[in-house]
Amino acid sequence: MAVAEPHTPARRRALRADAIRNREAIVEAAAEVMAEQGAAVDVREIARRSGVGMGTLYRHFPKKEDLVRTVLDQDFSRWAEAARQAAIEAEDPWAALTDFYRQALSGCARHRAIMESFALTWTDPDPTGIPQLRAVLEELRARAAELLRPGVTTEDLVLLLISLGYAAQFTDECRPHMWNRLLLISLDGLRAEHREPLPES
Repeated sequence: MAVAEPHTPARRRALRADAIRNREAIVEAAAEVMAEQGAAVDVREIARRSGVGMGTLYRHFPKKEDLVRTVLDQDFSRWAEAARQAAIEAEDPWAALTDFYRQALSGCARHRAIMESFALTWTDPDPTGIPQLRAVLEELRARAAELLRPGVTTEDLVLLLISLGYAAQFTDECRPHMWNRLLLISLDGLRAEHREPLPES
C-alpha cells in the first residue's frame, strides 16, 4: 500500500513558491499577448507562452475575464503612473501636460487591450481605467489652468487622449512619428491665446 508523502512545512512552501511562479508567468504572458492582440486572445496561446498547462491556468484564473482584468489593472496602473511621474518631473505646467500625453500615447501605441478597455470603462466606476486617468488629467489641468483656453474641461483632455491613442495605435508601425505631430497640433488648440468660445458639449 502506497504511503502518501507528508506535507511538511518545507514542501508546502515549495508548492506555494511554484504556484506563485506559475501565476506570475501566466500574467506576464497574458500581458504580452494582450498588448499584441487585444483582450480577445485565445487563452491557449497564453498558456503556451507561459509554459503552463491549461489546468494550471484555470486553477489560477477560472474565468478568462479574471485574467483580463488582472492584466489590465496591472498594466494600466503601471502605465498611468509612469505617465504621471513624467509629468511631475516637468516643473513647467505646459511641459507637464505635454510630457504626460507623450508618455501616455507611447503606452497606447504599444498596448491594444488598454485601448479596447477605454471604450468599455468610459462610465465604469472601477478605480482603474478611465477614472484613474481622469484623476491624473484633472490634476494637470488645474496646474495649467491659466495656460489653457477658457472652457477646456478634464473631460476634453480625457477624450483627446483616447482619440489620439487610437491614432497612435493605428499609425505607430507604418508612421511612428505621426501621433506626435498630431499631439502638437492638438495641444496648440488648447492654448489660452485661442479666445473664441468652445461649443457646448
